[in-house]
Amino acid sequence: MADYPIISDVSSFIVNILRGRMCPEPIPSPNNIEISSPASQDVDYLVGVYLYDIREESNVAHPQMVRKGRVQLQKPPRPYGLYYMIFINGGAQMGLKDPDVQKIIGKAAQVVNDNASVLPNQLQSWLDTQEPPIVLSQAKISLEEKVRVWQAINKPYQISLFYKAAPVFLSSEIVVETPLVTEATFGLHSNGETIERREK
Repeated sequence: MADYPIISDVSSFIVNILRGRMCPEPIPSPNNIEISSPASQDVDYLVGVYLYDIREESNVAHPQMVRKGRVQLQKPPRPYGLYYMIFINGGAQMGLKDPDVQKIIGKAAQVVNDNASVLPNQLQSWLDTQEPPIVLSQAKISLEEKVRVWQAINKPYQISLFYKAAPVFLSSEIVVETPLVTEATFGLHSNGETIERREK
């Protein structure tokens, strides 16, 4: 199952698909798209991808214990939902007119819609288990909830996109040893008689 960098890997995936399809139009350079918070004072980027919440997915079935080798079991992974905001950096948008802002937001929405899922083993190539795809979908939150996200970082609300990436399975480091079978009993019924044989 995916290791702890999977959260950062999902964020990088979103940034990379935006960079690959929004540059050079309407964004001049890939460096203008970054993982960042709207609270950041860095004005070198134009479009930001902000992870603002992580929640455990209670409606997703947990896998069973994961077998590792012949005598080890790993605690099952936990499924999470990652909540993202894609926004335009207020400090860098000087000179942008409202139609320009709307074009950028529209293009970002188009790119995410066209690349709305990724397999965990595409993000972590060493994975040897088949995991469900991580799907990007519109976060089902109200305008009031969106405003509160902006207020939490002391910024005025501006038009932005909100997405949920799920399920993101995060593995456990807890591994338990299972006891080896050292003795087995076999029974054979013949003509009403029971014959038992023990093997070690």
